[in-house]
Amino acid sequence: MAYRGRFAPSPTGPLHFGSLVAALASWLDARAHDGTWLVRIEDIDPLREAPGATQRILDALAAHRLIPDEAPWLQSQRSGAYNAALTRLREAGRLYPCPCSRSELKTHGGQHPRHCREQPDWRQPEPFALRFPVEACNGHWYDRVLGEQPIRLEREKDDVVLRRKEGFYAYHLAVVVDDIAQGINQVVRGQDLADLTPTHLCLYEALEEAPPAYLHFPVVCNEKGQKLSKQAGASAIDAATAPRNISQALTALAHRPPPDLNGAPVDNQLEWAVSHWNPERLQRA
Repeated sequence: MAYRGRFAPSPTGPLHFGSLVAALASWLDARAHDGTWLVRIEDIDPLREAPGATQRILDALAAHRLIPDEAPWLQSQRSGAYNAALTRLREAGRLYPCPCSRSELKTHGGQHPRHCREQPDWRQPEPFALRFPVEACNGHWYDRVLGEQPIRLEREKDDVVLRRKEGFYAYHLAVVVDDIAQGINQVVRGQDLADLTPTHLCLYEALEEAPPAYLHFPVVCNEKGQKLSKQAGASAIDAATAPRNISQALTALAHRPPPDLNGAPVDNQLEWAVSHWNPERLQRA
């Protein structure tokens, strides 16, 4: 099967160094496998979006020669697909309405005081969230960098929201539905998302689709040990210093360019990186 991968940033701000590393890792893995690389903008939470961030992200990627092979997708234009998936899950008995607050669930140890799961009331007035029920599971899944990883899910306690009370679609639903629609069969993303994989595998099973292969690489952290992110104060990457940025991003991925390429034109560095890409090095990143 031909390789199809993607980079899916949220437009909560401009591209920062941690995001560049994530984009580069997914791009390199796709190119090293002669595959297709896509960009998908996860703009399903308008309350967190920054004006103009989507275009700034795409411009920054282009400045670093990370150009998708197909037109970028915007999740804000995918509501029909998400609703169709919710309908399918509801008809299969894999969805239930839940008005419970986080504090209520915490107080009851993850159990629903209104018995939402066992006695779903689809006639109740909104607002309510739509939750995906999971069964108790102890198993494993395989990651190309981390190796065999455990699956430990608890019934009801680990049920996840697929549509929030405010009407916004949740990340879990959107990412799985869109990866299926785009034929994504290789997911390369940061290790901070690895714990979400068991839930996503359950969603693939419920939607009767084959899951992709996964590669989770170490995330870039700041001096406080926090994941580099917009919320942690990460600054926008400067496209004017693209060659230096790429050199530093490759180094963060344990693929330090040779001295004669350090700071060389971006295309030269990327050509070297594709031919030397080795995911096993990420274990030392």
